[in-house]
Amino acid sequence: MPSNRTEQTLARLADLTPKQIVAELDRYIVGQADAKKAVAIALRNRWRRQRAPEAIREEISPNNIILIGPTGVGKTEIARRLAKLAGAPFIKVEASKFTEVGYVGRDVEGMVRDLVESAIDMVRGEREAEVEDLANERVDERLLDLLLPPPPKPADGAHKEATASNGGDETDALGVFLVSGSGAVTKERTDPATDRYQRTREKLRQLLLDGQLETREVEVDVPATGPMFDMFASQGAPEGMENFTEMLQGMLPKRTKKRSVKVSEARRILFEQELEKLIDLEDVTSDALERVEKLGIIFLDEIDKIAGERSQMGGPDVSREGVQRDLLPIVEGSNVQTKYGMVKTDHVLFIAAGAFHVSKPSDLIPELQGRFPIRVELKPLTEKDFVRIMTEPENALTKQYAALVTADGATLDFTEDGIREIARIAAQVNERMENIGARRLHTVMTTLLEEVLYELPDGTSSRITVDPTMVRERLKAIAEDEDLRKWIL
Repeated sequence: MPSNRTEQTLARLADLTPKQIVAELDRYIVGQADAKKAVAIALRNRWRRQRAPEAIREEISPNNIILIGPTGVGKTEIARRLAKLAGAPFIKVEASKFTEVGYVGRDVEGMVRDLVESAIDMVRGEREAEVEDLANERVDERLLDLLLPPPPKPADGAHKEATASNGGDETDALGVFLVSGSGAVTKERTDPATDRYQRTREKLRQLLLDGQLETREVEVDVPATGPMFDMFASQGAPEGMENFTEMLQGMLPKRTKKRSVKVSEARRILFEQELEKLIDLEDVTSDALERVEKLGIIFLDEIDKIAGERSQMGGPDVSREGVQRDLLPIVEGSNVQTKYGMVKTDHVLFIAAGAFHVSKPSDLIPELQGRFPIRVELKPLTEKDFVRIMTEPENALTKQYAALVTADGATLDFTEDGIREIARIAAQVNERMENIGARRLHTVMTTLLEEVLYELPDGTSSRITVDPTMVRERLKAIAEDEDLRKWIL
């Protein structure tokens, strides 16, 4: 059975019907309705599987998907937004990294280990948010102890001397009377030094909360790091060597050293130390592994690069087919050993993507094809799509650049005709040169607003209007120059 926290994550999916998932994706991604529909069903099926009878639950396989389309049409963004919407661990890997495994490629199991690391970071972030207030309270107390160390407790001899100075009568020592709920009266001895310390501490607390002590210096204990095992972590070391290094370092006694820092820096150091005390790492690890197995999403990009291309000898490329056969057990379900424990990939959702300009999905080995039963072809972006991309999404480029200009006290406005002119030029450049989809808009917008952003905040009016005349003047070099190599992103 899933843990309570994993159940809460799955419960969020209960409120997301496929239509609602598509509607959420529409807020950030223009078009590609077929791809959104496919991933929405795949995500909803995860919740449906958890509600299926236990006898058949393990037999329900994830709906692995291949997204087919040129670069810049939204393949990666669809998968990334889907994972964020579901609160699922997510990583993106390029299949080409695994080319020629054994020579220059990576171990395919590394993608699962990376997914586990992503899940650990996600769950730890959630735990930190839960205990953040408590950790800050403890940090304030520790900072006050560093700024004003508590006074030593009075020894018995000192107490006797104080009693003797009062004529030998211990009951006459300085104290306060306490009345209990039953009416009994008791006398509690107090120390003037302690009273003064408490009053001073409260004054310092207020100064600390007001931020007036941030430049004071205090001494804090920080871990002492030694370079003796750094040689193991050199670039190009075999995969898994870092785990071995961590194991060796864990066997050594923990050493600390005193370091003099400002209160602002000490706050950060102490905050991290308090989080370590408040967060149960075993609980984080257990929850993260469970989320990987039940909710994990791996986006396998450039899968067309490992399709079975024919070599000069007439047979399939051995290294490419070898990568596919290495991927096969991971995709169909296997146990992968990570430094946090064993992970089953039976129900991890794999979303593959590729342009498939040269090869076709049918060029993949049949066994791997069978593990990606759903194929969706994404449509190339048109001029009308570019207009929508610059106006409809919540993070549209026009809104991003307007926010950047506002930071310098100016205002950036785009007219409808100006946006259409930008879209026309971007579509034209894609047709004449390499089609890089929506990424072309970044190139065009950067060139269009280069002078504006350079001149701000001096030498530019407080209100800049982007209209067709400005677009044609600034992008004249792109629109008319046949040699567009410098504008390729």
